[in-house]
Amino acid sequence: MSELGFWRLAAADPDACAVVEADGGEVTRGELLARANAVARLLRAEGARRGDRVVGVVGNESAALAVVLACQQAGVYYVPVNTALTTTEVSYIIEDAAPAVALASLKYVDVLVDAADEACLPADRRFALGAGSGLRDLLAESEACPDGPLEDRSPGAYLGYTSGTTGRPKGVLRPLPEGDPDDVFAAGARWQLGMFEVEPLADGVHLVTSPLSHTAVSGLAVTSLHFGHAIVLMERFDAEAVPRLIETRRVTTTHMVPTQLHRLLRLAAETRRAHDVSSMRNLIHGAGPCSEEIKRAVIDWFGDVVWEYYGATEAAGTVVSTPDWLAHPGTVGHPQPGAEVRVVGVDGTDVPAGETGTVYLRMGAHAFEYRGDEQKTRDARLGDFVTVGDLGRLDEDGFLYLLGRSAEVVVSGGVNVYPAEVEAAILTHPDVEDVGVIGVPDPEWGECVTAVVQAHHGSALASDGRGPTEVLHEYLADRLARFKVPRLVVVVPELPRGANGKLRKRLLPDLAQAGGTS
Repeated sequence: MSELGFWRLAAADPDACAVVEADGGEVTRGELLARANAVARLLRAEGARRGDRVVGVVGNESAALAVVLACQQAGVYYVPVNTALTTTEVSYIIEDAAPAVALASLKYVDVLVDAADEACLPADRRFALGAGSGLRDLLAESEACPDGPLEDRSPGAYLGYTSGTTGRPKGVLRPLPEGDPDDVFAAGARWQLGMFEVEPLADGVHLVTSPLSHTAVSGLAVTSLHFGHAIVLMERFDAEAVPRLIETRRVTTTHMVPTQLHRLLRLAAETRRAHDVSSMRNLIHGAGPCSEEIKRAVIDWFGDVVWEYYGATEAAGTVVSTPDWLAHPGTVGHPQPGAEVRVVGVDGTDVPAGETGTVYLRMGAHAFEYRGDEQKTRDARLGDFVTVGDLGRLDEDGFLYLLGRSAEVVVSGGVNVYPAEVEAAILTHPDVEDVGVIGVPDPEWGECVTAVVQAHHGSALASDGRGPTEVLHEYLADRLARFKVPRLVVVVPELPRGANGKLRKRLLPDLAQAGGTS
């Protein structure tokens, strides 16, 4: 373990590449280390003390990674903010987190300013990652600080906010770790990347395809730095650019969400065949349900390197390799190292294998609280276990299968319909780009199963004379039981997905009501 940890690795080999920017520019370990050290000193000069918060509304740039590394050795919580949130939502997080400093990439300065004004954050605590925005320039001011090794180092942590897919986000607060930051984050990297069998050092290159404003994306990127891997940043997801970058940069690991996998598979066969993706050793996906058809197609393309995980900001969950998934199709895996999973019935006891219940994950040493909400903290717990409301079942071998959130279950004609199952079936239609399934109040059925669909660009789904509802009824006839088939299908230009790839389902009823093509 002693050879790992970004600060050690950078001191030992400062000329090694640490980050490839979205424009192709390269940043060495030594340059990133110097910036992280200087930023840490500036944060301390601005009054940030152990346990304080730094809020970041950032894009995909090396400076954002330097800020995280600064917080991780200054004993500060870093709070990444989803850049897809509205000003009011960002303001809520700033007010709730009460940060010592809030900062933004230049492209998100207006969001930060408007949100900080609403939250009444003093102007002198607002920074931009660059000049010309009217805010204090974090990079210029930190250049005046010494960039050598930081004194009195103390490990910081992420303070992630729940995605807010069904309501307002809550900060998931854990005690800060103790010890030497290099040792703390080297051990964390061995646990987190080890569960996917990622090898440390070994010419690793990690491709970032999603926004660093998402905790899992930022966390995996920084953890990869602690593992001795270089980071390749994409400014935004571009399906055509992904296989090209894998080939040219010899990418070995990446993290994607199912929506991105779906869009990769939309590439023409000749486009996929044109690039050598054999360098990929660990293609990791999570943050949402992935249909069996999409998963098999990704495995057929990339080979025996696909890993899936399930978990939450609140607790560790499950992981599954390609061979285990092929032996248990549809599973999200078995418990991660050190984790435990229970499926619990309404009486609070475990249900037998094969039966549906609420999924609980053991917190263990990672106990948390929802910042400022003791009641929500209590309501989510069952002893040492916590739930985020997901429903699922365990098979006889201990593999978990998810059915969706309990709050999202549609009760139509007295029968439960699980949106994740219906969405997976609809996504197999060649004209469907994205979909969300919800229940809309109905006087006869209680709830009407409704699909809000984003059609593939140039498709005929929205213009077919029969209408999308009839088209999908016919398509799903032999794929789903009749009671699960949506009674209403509404086609919209785009679905509201957050920067983390999660569908913000609480916005779908308004979209369905506003309508489109149905």
